[in-house]
Amino acid sequence: MADIVSNHKARRDYHILETFEAGIVLRGTEVKVLRAGKGQIADAFARVERGEVWLYNAHIDEYSHGNLNNHEPRTPRKLLLHKAEIRKLFGLAAVKGNALFPLALYWKNGKVKVALGVGKGKQQFDKRADIRKRDADRELRRAAMKFAKSK
Repeated sequence: MADIVSNHKARRDYHILETFEAGIVLRGTEVKVLRAGKGQIADAFARVERGEVWLYNAHIDEYSHGNLNNHEPRTPRKLLLHKAEIRKLFGLAAVKGNALFPLALYWKNGKVKVALGVGKGKQQFDKRADIRKRDADRELRRAAMKFAKSK
């Protein structure tokens, strides 16, 4: 599963509590642009409104060979989920401090899918702890490789 675009900021700024896979309603020109890998979801977020889930601020560039029927780059896009998943998302997103955001856009069986995450924002000390843990893991890997080479 190769990502078309991913949201690295989301994993850095949020504790991800749960993830969902959703389809997305796209126009033909949007699919062509995503095939070229020209999209951005770093500032995107999702909302549950009137029993439907919508993705906002996802930027999909205009199609270079498009005509008057070309798409708007930042238009809200409907996400396709089962009713039970929408109810669960609504319950999770309604909790104070939780946010609903896309983690990645990717291809699955020829269709574009969105990995949606529900998360709680990290504090500055949480981010520092994550960096410290990542550095320690890196040092352990280096030491293990050095030890393996010396034998």
